[in-house]
Amino acid sequence: MRRSPLAALALTILLLVAPGAAQAAVPDRAAAPTADPVALLSGVRTAGTAWGLDPGTGRMTVTVDDTVTPRDLRALRAVADRAGALLRREPGTLRPLIAGGQGIYGGGARCSLGANARSGSTYYVITAGHCTAAAATWYTDSAQSTVLGTRTATSYPTNDYGLIRYTARIAHPSAVYTYPGLLTINGPGTAYIGQAVCRSGSTTGVRCGTVTGLNQTVNYATGVIYGLIRTNICAEPGDSGGPLYVAATGTILGILSGGSGNCTAGGTTYYQPIAEVLAAYGLTLP
Repeated sequence: MRRSPLAALALTILLLVAPGAAQAAVPDRAAAPTADPVALLSGVRTAGTAWGLDPGTGRMTVTVDDTVTPRDLRALRAVADRAGALLRREPGTLRPLIAGGQGIYGGGARCSLGANARSGSTYYVITAGHCTAAAATWYTDSAQSTVLGTRTATSYPTNDYGLIRYTARIAHPSAVYTYPGLLTINGPGTAYIGQAVCRSGSTTGVRCGTVTGLNQTVNYATGVIYGLIRTNICAEPGDSGGPLYVAATGTILGILSGGSGNCTAGGTTYYQPIAEVLAAYGLTLP
């Protein structure tokens, strides 16, 4: 939308950026906006950037990673000034990552299962679109000897979600794997600023934090993704596609798309809202 959990269940895929330290601010040189901020920032296509409203300051904010060149940084600062936006640096590289390890496997890649959903009596895995784009057939093991299912849809970039239809007789409960244990998922939810949330991933397990932004736009090197949820939760390669959820209510809010940083120094992560995925394919959570 523009602008705007196999053997026992849901594993999650995670996207993240290279290791980094705490977020650093680029000197704020923003002046009064001379044009519609959204219209101006919508033209930003530089890889390694993201933008959206920062609820803490009430201003639009453009973030840049370590790959942005000095030349591009000057140009981005000029756009931010015209839009009255803050410009900030996030250490590491903003990208979606797929790594080897436990999770779901396809085409030599590993991701995490985000949620089990269904249409009538047909069941599907929801995960990140940059993951499903990597292979047509997905497996439950790294040796790729036990078939999980086949890809039936991918929406990436612009969005970041995809579907794998179960073709094997594998239990697929409506739950999130919490390392260890299972948390029953009662349905989808809608994120809001300051909301206490957790995510589950096959690389780093369960990590928790808060929602820090909505309707965020992210410019990966592979394309632009719109309408994402931002959190202050870390993630690492292989966590991509995993669920963002509220433990107290058993609701899923989104699917991990990507981010920056790591789980040693900390990081920022972005999620595709789950409601959009369900609506796009006419699915329900079991």
